[in-house]
Amino acid sequence: MPKLPIDKADLLYCKDLHRTHGKSYFFATRFFPREMREATYVLYAFFRVPDEFVDNPDNSDSTAIADRLESWRDAWRTCYHTGESDEPVLRATKVVFDHFHIPYEYSEDFLQAMIQDVTVARYETYQDLEYYMYGSAAVVGLMMTYVVGFRDRAALEYAKKLGYAMQLTNFLRDIQDDYRTRGRIYMPLSELAQFGLGESDIATEQYSDAFVRFMQFQIERARALYHEAEEGIALLDSRGQFAVRAASRLYGAILLKIEEAEYNVFAGRVGTSFFEKVSIVIQLFFLKKI
Repeated sequence: MPKLPIDKADLLYCKDLHRTHGKSYFFATRFFPREMREATYVLYAFFRVPDEFVDNPDNSDSTAIADRLESWRDAWRTCYHTGESDEPVLRATKVVFDHFHIPYEYSEDFLQAMIQDVTVARYETYQDLEYYMYGSAAVVGLMMTYVVGFRDRAALEYAKKLGYAMQLTNFLRDIQDDYRTRGRIYMPLSELAQFGLGESDIATEQYSDAFVRFMQFQIERARALYHEAEEGIALLDSRGQFAVRAASRLYGAILLKIEEAEYNVFAGRVGTSFFEKVSIVIQLFFLKKI
C-alpha cells in the first residue's frame, strides 16, 4: 500500500509517541500494511497527547488541565476545518481523517471523555463507566475500523466491544496506579459493594478473598467482550485482520498475567515481555494457517 501524504517529520513524531507509550499496541501495529500502520501511529498520537495532559499534567490544578484540554480541542477544530496548525500531531491527524473518511464526531467524543476525566473520578455503575468508555475507548475502535476498512457496518458495533474490552483491561491492571497517582477509581462502586468492598479497600490496597472474587468477575466480563469482538474481525478488510486480532490477543494476555499474579494488582503493574508478545503472535500466525 502507498504511504499517506503526511509530512515525514510529523509522522516520525507520532511514531515515536506510539513506540514510547503503547508497547503492546505498537507491536501489533507492525503487522498492518504500510498505509494502515502509518495511520495507526498518527491516531495513537492523537489519543495520547490529551491523555498525557490528564494523566501526567505539568500542573495538578484541575482548572489549568481543563483549560489546556479545551485549547487542544480548539486547535484540533481549527486544524480539521482549515488544515492549519503548529502541532505535528494535529496536522497528521487531519490527513488521516480526510484520507479514511473518519467521522469527525468521533474525535469530539474522544476529547470530551478526556475533559470528563478532569472532573469525574468515580463511577457508580457499570453503565456510567461504559458511557465514559465510549468516548475514551470505543471511538478508538471505530476510528481504527475506518482505517482498516470494513465490508459490513456491523463491524462498527464489534469494534466498540473491542474498545471496551481493552479499556477495561487497562483499568484492571492499573487499579493501584490510577488511585495512587490520580485519585481515580474506575471500578464501579456499586459492583465493589456487591463483593463487600468499598473505596477504602482500593485506597488501602486491601488484597482479600473478596477482592479476588471481584477481579474474577471483572476479568470474566472483559473476556466476554473480547469474545464478542472476535466475530467482527472477519468483517474487516483482510489486509488488516491479522494485526487487529494480534492486538486483541496481546491485550487479552494482560488478563492472564493478572491471574498469574493471583489477582493482586496492588503488588505491582503486570505486563507481557517482548518474548511473550512474540510467542502470542507466532501462535496466532500458525493458528491462522491451520
